[in-house]
Amino acid sequence: MIRSGNARTVANLAIASALTVFLAGCGSMSLPSLSSNSSPEPSEPGVAPEMPASIRADEIVGRWGLASFQNPADRARTEAAARGQCKQPYVIGAGQSGGVVMHLADQATPQELRLKGSPSGKNYIGPPGPTPGEQDREIVSFDGRVLVTRFIDKDAAVRYGNMVYVRCAPRA
Repeated sequence: MIRSGNARTVANLAIASALTVFLAGCGSMSLPSLSSNSSPEPSEPGVAPEMPASIRADEIVGRWGLASFQNPADRARTEAAARGQCKQPYVIGAGQSGGVVMHLADQATPQELRLKGSPSGKNYIGPPGPTPGEQDREIVSFDGRVLVTRFIDKDAAVRYGNMVYVRCAPRA
C-alpha cells in the first residue's frame, strides 16, 4: 500500500515529467504565423555560416618564430624579433581533421582549429562555429613567410596584440 505522502510525491514527479516532455515539444514546434508578413526572419547580423578560407591549413603548418606588437609602427622590428625566436620555434601542427594545431588564447594545451573564411574575404583561425567567433583570431596578413593574426576577443587582443609568425624553414 502506498502512503498518501508518497503518492503525492509520485504524482508530482509524473506531472513534472509530463510537463517537461510537453514543453520540450513546444520549443521545437513551428506554428504558422497569423500575420500577413510571410517573409522569413532575418538571421543574426554579424554571424556568418562557416565557409572555406582562402588560405589552406598546409600553408601555415610548420615552425615559426613568434613575437607580437601593439603599435603598427613596431611591425618591422617585431618581425626581426620573431625571426630571432626560431631557436625556440612555435610549431603549428597539422590536425587530424584537416585543421591546424595551435593554442587558443589563455589555453595551455594546443588543440585542432579550423581555417575559416567569411563573405567579406577575411580569414580566421578558430574552433568550429560561427565566423568570426569570440575565440577566433583574424588573419590580418599572410604572404607565405610572415603570418600576422589578431584575436577577435577584445580582452585577448589587448593582452596579446598582433601576433607575428615568421617562418623558420627556408622557402621551399
